[in-house]
Amino acid sequence: MAAVLDSEELARVKTRVTYVGAMVNVFLTLIKVGVGIWGHSAALIADGIHSLSDLLSDLVVIGAIKMGSREADYDHPYGHRRYETLATVLLGLGLVVIAGGIVWDISERLRHAEKLLLPDRNTLWVALISILANEWLYHYTKRAGLKTRSNLLIANAWHHRSDAISSVVVLIGIIGVFAGYPYADAIAAVIVALMVGKIGFTLVLQSINELVDTSLPEEQVKAIRKTIKTTHGVKDIHLLRTRQMGEDAYVDAHIVVDPRITVSEGHQIGDIVRDRLKNEFDDIQDVLVHVDPEDDEFLDKDDVLPQREEIIALFRETLGDLFEHIDEIKIHYLDGKLEIEVMLPHLILGQVKLIEQIKQHCALLERTVDKIGKINVFIKA
Repeated sequence: MAAVLDSEELARVKTRVTYVGAMVNVFLTLIKVGVGIWGHSAALIADGIHSLSDLLSDLVVIGAIKMGSREADYDHPYGHRRYETLATVLLGLGLVVIAGGIVWDISERLRHAEKLLLPDRNTLWVALISILANEWLYHYTKRAGLKTRSNLLIANAWHHRSDAISSVVVLIGIIGVFAGYPYADAIAAVIVALMVGKIGFTLVLQSINELVDTSLPEEQVKAIRKTIKTTHGVKDIHLLRTRQMGEDAYVDAHIVVDPRITVSEGHQIGDIVRDRLKNEFDDIQDVLVHVDPEDDEFLDKDDVLPQREEIIALFRETLGDLFEHIDEIKIHYLDGKLEIEVMLPHLILGQVKLIEQIKQHCALLERTVDKIGKINVFIKA
């Protein structure tokens, strides 16, 4: 299992990576816009604006990391991870808007050929520097995103990759213009804009799925189900719900155990299930285990069975003075009915008539109360 970083270390790694990206984007924005204006390259100026959008996205990421790393509190018992998810939506929308802006700008230039500028050869070096810097940022940020399991950092890494690709387009476009193809830059820019738009749309879709508590991937859910079912003491699992919150996953499971074991043993089995899942799956932050004595998923939930107080009252009313001889009553709620175990003390063993009277009264209860399926009378050893 991969090492799991604590919340402070996660925030520190994410913030450091994002600050590095922000500093690089400040440099790229200044050099691309400056040289673009000086070298008469509209594509390079647009690419500089793209870098500026990356800088703004870095600021959004930093803010989201600070908010998302806050511990759970009274008003946010599940923590603040969704701030990162919301920021990822904004990043994705930003990519879609940028892609639309590029396509719009290129379409205007294609309709008015006189707007196509002839770039200076020095712009080639700036485009090349931008490609190398953004590609390095992409890999650097993506590694950190995988290490911290942060979809937000991975989204920002793709933002860097989109800037690198747009710089490739600038480079190809400039070379194409020098080779005698004035429309090369425009055609390549449209292709890249579509790629950037697709990345943005995918990020938005994934984040929205997370916000509406979409289940974890099917393969992971299967692995989780297998881990639960192979836990000693678990007879079956009949309800499993999963969801994602930032880089963390949450699991709700209904497990079926032997109905005759004690409450504390059932609780212990539930704890073992929780601990196994958290140990075997790095991204699982919390597990809620509901222990069931049977698969009650399809039972009629409106058919309410009497509780202990009502049952004890029935026994007192039916047995009268005989009730005082009962040492313990165990109640099992199974298959929509009550199974009741009446425990008599060992000292009553020789009083055959008394035992028979108690059994007859219990049999009367069994016949007359529809909710009672079976009453068994035992004498403690």
